[in-house]
Amino acid sequence: MALSNGSTPNTEALVHANAALTPRARLTLVARIESGRPVAHVAAEMGVSRPTAYKWWHRFHDEGLDGLTDRSSRPHSSPRRTSPELEAAIAELRIAAKLGPARIGVRLGIAASTVHRVLIRLGLPRLRWLDRPTGQVIRRYERPRAGDLVHVDVKKLGRIPEGGGWKALGREAVDANAKKRNRIGFDFIHSAVDDHRRLAYSEVLADERKDTCAGFWSRAAGFFADHDIEVSEVLTDNAWAYRSHAWRQALGPVEHRRTRPYRPQTNGKVERFNRTLLDEWA
Repeated sequence: MALSNGSTPNTEALVHANAALTPRARLTLVARIESGRPVAHVAAEMGVSRPTAYKWWHRFHDEGLDGLTDRSSRPHSSPRRTSPELEAAIAELRIAAKLGPARIGVRLGIAASTVHRVLIRLGLPRLRWLDRPTGQVIRRYERPRAGDLVHVDVKKLGRIPEGGGWKALGREAVDANAKKRNRIGFDFIHSAVDDHRRLAYSEVLADERKDTCAGFWSRAAGFFADHDIEVSEVLTDNAWAYRSHAWRQALGPVEHRRTRPYRPQTNGKVERFNRTLLDEWA
């Protein structure tokens, strides 16, 4: 069989890590055999066995250049594959009850590893990707440029009394001075997080009133400007301060967007930043 057409197999095809020959090397092997040289000699030159050399030669004769690329190792049939009925039961428990492989396995009497493979095969999302109340996949997004969107939010934290709070002294010691503790009051952490770069600016202020929020944004905008970020949109929740004239005046030409009611996930980047502050700072 001649190789006079000058074409070559697709060398971009994936080759497994232990392959002795690439598609181009297989074509070289076939060409040497086609020239009339003994298969055993060509196999020794290419560093493969005679059965391997014959395999690629026969595949070339049967399929042409397409036969010189790797095939999937997936079997043509799987007699021991989980039955469609059991797969449907696994899918129903995952979608309706939002259970993980271990709990589904206990209910159906099968191994958790089997449940996991079925869930992967069916393409069902992982539980951590879901909004648990609705069961819908959380749509994650990121703006392409810094400043396209800045998330703004306020976190209210109780002040820690002198000598430490309940984490240091225990609940009983703090509860004994409950009235005194209630007079201590709260701090309000105002934060702004860039959607693309995750650059954050925070201030600890006395309240979350409209003038306080407006002043915070003026300083936050200056901070982002110092880092060569021109803000075009700001995303907040529906708090009263963010619907005030003072806030709109502080934004100026910046477009203001608000989240849907009871959907803090939309403003999730600053919400996650608030949790980081709680865990690693507050």
